[in-house]
Amino acid sequence: MIREAIILAGGLGTRLRSVVPELPACMAPVLAKPFIGYVVDHLYKQGVLRFIFSLGYKSALLEQYLNTQYSNLDIVFSSEEEPLGTGGAVKLACPLLRDGDVFVVNGDSFFKIDLQKLGQFHQSRQADCTLSLRKLRNFDRYGAVQLGEDNRIQAFQERGFYREGLINGGVYALQAENFGSLPLPHKFSFETDYLKQEAGKQAIYGLVQDGYFIDIGIPEEYELAQTELILHL
Repeated sequence: MIREAIILAGGLGTRLRSVVPELPACMAPVLAKPFIGYVVDHLYKQGVLRFIFSLGYKSALLEQYLNTQYSNLDIVFSSEEEPLGTGGAVKLACPLLRDGDVFVVNGDSFFKIDLQKLGQFHQSRQADCTLSLRKLRNFDRYGAVQLGEDNRIQAFQERGFYREGLINGGVYALQAENFGSLPLPHKFSFETDYLKQEAGKQAIYGLVQDGYFIDIGIPEEYELAQTELILHL
């Protein structure tokens, strides 16, 4: 079982500035609790024992909240001196890990998946990376993921309108040593520069799960979380 998680919590939250002007997206309050608290609670209930938080924008706010509310957890901070992109943030955090495999999670989205199932699938395939995928209908906010019969990722399709498809749910199981050995730049996107470029080269798999999913990165979804999230915890 994978027991460590990197939580990407350094984003600027630019698209939420109209409703949450002074906070990173993951600290936006949902029912008077920072959104990232729900993410941490879910990971802990699923068996994660060590948390590496990748921090950037207004990191002091996150550190204060986590140190106060989660003082009983094993928490480590990985702080960017400059924005590194999602891939650069993961790469910076990897040397802090104790094990070879780690969950990687976005701090501003919530996907209620079975982490043990994800971890077991990932390790049974000796995968470099395994994505948690979610089936959606009538969507245009996300790109679609093409999955082969053996669950290997075949391709990532560009954002557009899809009547039905699989999306990347933003929860990964990653073989950190293999990832760290790749000749990746200092600043890069995990999704674009790693997943899209390495699909077909590395052992990158997808596992479909049907748990509740929400991404609060835009005001409409953030407002929806105020009434919907509590029903799915």
